[in-house]
Amino acid sequence: MSDYVMQMRKLIGTRPLIVPGSTVLVFNDSGELLLQHRSDTEEWGLPGGAMEPGESLEETAARELFEETGLRAERFTFIDQLSGKEFYFKYPNGDEVYNVIGIYEAQHTYGKLAMADGESIDLRYFPIDGLPSNVVDWAKLVIGAYKRFL
Repeated sequence: MSDYVMQMRKLIGTRPLIVPGSTVLVFNDSGELLLQHRSDTEEWGLPGGAMEPGESLEETAARELFEETGLRAERFTFIDQLSGKEFYFKYPNGDEVYNVIGIYEAQHTYGKLAMADGESIDLRYFPIDGLPSNVVDWAKLVIGAYKRFL
């Protein structure tokens, strides 16, 4: 969770926040999509997270990609921006958010996959048409936006 969001939570508790952030699509050389098995919800999702004050959406994508996967990218391609009631989420601890998500595809990634932030149980590549059954709903919407972009 971003420092900014943690500070806001101290002020407002678990009530809904509108949280801008970025999600990153990473594909390997075989065209498989990288998913993150999250420790908080035990569902598969996409790397990404909340924007920090002063960051651009692309800077958020780069930071979150590295923090959650250990990977970096030479560049990012903007895919879409998603928001609305479909992006409401209630965390297991009761925190509520309405996400505004900038979707980016990481181009020419490098580094070694690593789970260093405590948010992941696993990081694994899957065929985009063969994803696990327990993919979080908002990630399915992001993947659908990507498929429409192609």
